[in-house]
Amino acid sequence: MTTRRNRVPGPTDAGAKLHRVTEWAGVSKGETVEVAETGMRSAKWEFVAHVRNVATGDEWIEVVGGKGGDRVLRSFRPERVFAPGKKGRRAGPRSSLAEEPRLPLG
Repeated sequence: MTTRRNRVPGPTDAGAKLHRVTEWAGVSKGETVEVAETGMRSAKWEFVAHVRNVATGDEWIEVVGGKGGDRVLRSFRPERVFAPGKKGRRAGPRSSLAEEPRLPLG
């Protein structure tokens, strides 16, 4: 007897709904970024991609990194991702890359 299987959406189905780019707001894949409110002191993050769900309009930033040399893939809302700050600078309001993209110098 043959068992009928229900079709499960595969990667190509999901890929059509997601728009993924490896350059966003002046940063490219592999560049260092800071992520606010992770609860992890001294974590280091590298930008991986900006992803937008075409159907819902939701967007997020994929980064890789973590504490102590971890290489964990995580995703965060764009307003939590910042260009790297200077050490020793005064704490104060900063703009995220979503609010104030880094522009290429030229």
